[in-house]
Amino acid sequence: MSLLPHETPTPGQAAMFATDLQGALPVLRTARLVLRAPRLQDFEYYAEIVVGPRGQHILEKQTREEAWFDFTNMVSTWILRGHGLWTIESNSDSRVLGFVVLGFEPGDHEAELGFMIRETAEGQGIAKEAANAARAYAFEALGMTTLVSTIDHDNARSVALAERLGATRDAKAEAAHNNEIRVYRHVPREIVQ
Repeated sequence: MSLLPHETPTPGQAAMFATDLQGALPVLRTARLVLRAPRLQDFEYYAEIVVGPRGQHILEKQTREEAWFDFTNMVSTWILRGHGLWTIESNSDSRVLGFVVLGFEPGDHEAELGFMIRETAEGQGIAKEAANAARAYAFEALGMTTLVSTIDHDNARSVALAERLGATRDAKAEAAHNNEIRVYRHVPREIVQ
């Protein structure tokens, strides 16, 4: 597939400036993963997830163009809110495995912990490891006291992951969303009773 002009890096000083901005974002490391700033070429993997069959539970069905706007929105929240989208890479070979986000989009009532994993990385605990790292960053570095994961009712894998992460279903938050989605609440470990 040929990249569209807006998917192609601008060379020269603009590319160097983009690299400098990416370098200013926090990098999180786990035993197997690196969570790093998104790069323009990561959009290909993002589109693979949200435009393809894997996107059916993540977002409303999107075109590649709509996926671009969603991707750039989540990246821009770093500048506007101090948190946003990380690309999940393998420590061993730098393969892009998916994305994790501390996001806040239109319609959200509070900050959200979201995760999207490529099919080739599924079933290996990648999403849980990345989500744990992002959540710890939110609570420890950013001082957040709560996060939610909003999940489509039919997305059994994400529901199971939220529960493995220790998040609990929040009926009041679901009612605020007209029960269109499931809302799982994450709190810092020391608050968990």
